[in-house]
Amino acid sequence: ETIELLPDATNAEPMARFAAYIEAVRSGEIVACRYVRQAVDRHVRDMESGGERGLWFDADEADASIRFIECLKHSKGEWAGSNLHLAPWQCFIIGSIFGWKNSDGTRRFRTAYEEVARKNGKSTTAAGIGLKLFIFDDEPGAEVYTAATKRDQAKIVHEEAKRMVRKSVLRDVVTILRDNMLYGDSIYRPLGADADTLDGLHLHGAIVDEMHAHKTRDLYDVLDTATGSRRQSMLFIITTAGEGGDRESICWELRSYTTKVLDGIIEDDTWFGVIFTLDDGDDWTDETTWIKANPNLGVSVSLDDLKRKCKKAQETPASQNNFRRKHTNEWVESDQAWLPAGLWDSNAGGAWYDDAGLKQEIRDRLRGRPCWIGGDLSSVDDLTGIVAVFPADDGFYDVIPFGWCPRENAIGRERDHRVPYTAWAARGQIFLTEGNSVDYDAVRALLCRMRDEWQWDIQEINMDPHNARYVFTKLVDEDQFPETVVLEHRQGYISMNDPIKQTQKLLLDGKLRHGGHRPLAWCVSNVVTRVDPAGNIKFDKARAAEKIDLAVALVMAAGRAVSRPDETSVYERRGLLSV
Repeated sequence: ETIELLPDATNAEPMARFAAYIEAVRSGEIVACRYVRQAVDRHVRDMESGGERGLWFDADEADASIRFIECLKHSKGEWAGSNLHLAPWQCFIIGSIFGWKNSDGTRRFRTAYEEVARKNGKSTTAAGIGLKLFIFDDEPGAEVYTAATKRDQAKIVHEEAKRMVRKSVLRDVVTILRDNMLYGDSIYRPLGADADTLDGLHLHGAIVDEMHAHKTRDLYDVLDTATGSRRQSMLFIITTAGEGGDRESICWELRSYTTKVLDGIIEDDTWFGVIFTLDDGDDWTDETTWIKANPNLGVSVSLDDLKRKCKKAQETPASQNNFRRKHTNEWVESDQAWLPAGLWDSNAGGAWYDDAGLKQEIRDRLRGRPCWIGGDLSSVDDLTGIVAVFPADDGFYDVIPFGWCPRENAIGRERDHRVPYTAWAARGQIFLTEGNSVDYDAVRALLCRMRDEWQWDIQEINMDPHNARYVFTKLVDEDQFPETVVLEHRQGYISMNDPIKQTQKLLLDGKLRHGGHRPLAWCVSNVVTRVDPAGNIKFDKARAAEKIDLAVALVMAAGRAVSRPDETSVYERRGLLSV
């Protein structure tokens, strides 16, 4: 069965297909998941305001890049011998990664992450992108690689590129050897993590195939590091979904980073990402949703074939995860995300932060108001957070977070995991303490400042006693906080169940306002939950993709603020909080 996608645009000129795809996704004519819609909206938004950041879209370069790839020919299957014809969604990806430029004319995007279900033409398109980087990118002595966990796997895309060269006019200018291709001083070769040595690369481009199969981050880190000497290098990462429980993998790390860029939690103008998958709540057996993960449905992906495989998966439960990973592009067996997509951002309640941090007007607005504070004190070398929650007369709860991280640790995590700690610190949204360990006295000093200078009426300071004994003692003995204010709040199922559910209800009811604090949003986006046999819920730090400390502090504070136990004795309160 053939499904017509944009019948008025599929045979149009490249940039007409590019524009038609954007319009069709935004209008809903094409059924797309939220990540695809976000990628399209990001392009439209940057067309309107990217110039303020020195970005501009070179439509001629985008057009030329698509036309170069369409000069290549299919080498096998029913289209063997015919020129590639990129679908509108492929035009959008290729036009975006090559068309967007910096003010100096160099390429904007240095990393591109594409995740899509099987049989959607990943290898064919990737081979064309590799040849574009190799031949048609105006880079003297370019080094381009197809990279995979094994050299034999890397050869899949590379052999496709070689066949494309043999069947086109490029065969007259490219020398094809057994494993390498040469074009002037440029080389294009396959590369596996099992190579004898990965040293000495000066990489201009790399196609990293099936990222989910990479068991370690070693090859990716080598490739990423090897781009430093090039003016506009590119890593193009292609993959299907991986094992849902594998949240320590490099692929999950890159996917998580991509979703945060698309969500606007992390700002990175050098990173392009698009993920074709089902949305939360979609039924994987509903064929009307399959196009979200299979943009080539009706072209290289057969609807009848998917129906047959889906029927088998429903009849054979052992086949379900395989179908969902490969054909609906879901990271199945994953831990349960805490919040539905988009719920957190819908509760911003305004923009409370500028380049200097929390706006003075917001700070002053909270003067004299009672607040409940939750704290998650890290080990000495990691993220520490406290969050103040203020019940308001209008039924809302206002959230003000603070975070600390050792400067040396922050720099390392920004380098290795792309967490923008230093950018957040420059905007006053977290504090960097000197050295390689958290300065707990800085936390104490801020709590005193809240009370004495800002005149916030602190009702409780709730912290897990793990890592907090020193702070507890100092707050009472030296900082003169009453013992009835400084309380233990553990993080087990019983202690966290009600606070988590109360916080979630506030969000669902639209009654929690957080003002757009980016580090808190990042922590919230990393949360996964675990449920015990009795139905109690807690956050699972061990399974979280990244740090969740501010989210933990938030639910501690919000849970106590909602219950407002100001008439309960300190002994009863300690009992409630210590399980």
